[in-house]
Amino acid sequence: MKNFSFLLVVFVLIGCNNSEKKEQLYKDKFLEKKFPELKEGRYNVAFLIMDGTFNTELTAPYDIFQHTIFREGIKQMNVFTVANTDEAITTFEGIRILPDFNYLKDSLPKIDILVVPSAEHHLDSDLEDTAMIDFVKRVDKEAQFMTSHCDGAFVLAKAGLLKDKISTTFPSDIDLMRKTFPELDIIKNVLFVHDGKYITSAGGAKSFEAALYLCEYLYGKEITKSLAGGLVIDWNLDEVPHLIVKQ
Repeated sequence: MKNFSFLLVVFVLIGCNNSEKKEQLYKDKFLEKKFPELKEGRYNVAFLIMDGTFNTELTAPYDIFQHTIFREGIKQMNVFTVANTDEAITTFEGIRILPDFNYLKDSLPKIDILVVPSAEHHLDSDLEDTAMIDFVKRVDKEAQFMTSHCDGAFVLAKAGLLKDKISTTFPSDIDLMRKTFPELDIIKNVLFVHDGKYITSAGGAKSFEAALYLCEYLYGKEITKSLAGGLVIDWNLDEVPHLIVKQ
């Protein structure tokens, strides 16, 4: 009877050990973080996302920039998302998105273009997120373009990047931005402003216009009309209220 009990204990221990190994193998195979493939020779375009990000200001420029991979003879774009977590973020409208990179711990590729879509708390608590603001400052040191849509401009302003620049934001939040950052030159009645390497946009559905403008700046009119046509957008920069300060 003692021998039987001993064998039973051994089998149980072996079974538990095998179960632990199987669980670890499952985690290694299925739960290992997968990073997007970033092809060399392209612009690396990062979208800063967080809980409360507004769908349109994320997806409008994302669609435009991602579609560059279907155009030949240009420097195409690698598009990816960055956040302060490995867990899925939930947009304001309820879509769950798993970030490609965690900027708090992952080794990030060099970011050529940063896109800051607006998020629910960009007017308040997000501006107190020092890790996020510091990330934006670090990216700015090497990025070719820093762009915002709607209240994403508040993030650029909080990071100190819009000093001596002209900018804009969501129309109904311009007065608040002027009050929050009284030293800045923030203008109304335009859909976007390009000043230096900073492009700030009114946001909403007009986020398409700012994204298309950057494409026209990089690729020219014909490629940009092609990108716009792929999304059934009639694109003519001359018909878009905007301000180009200096490039």
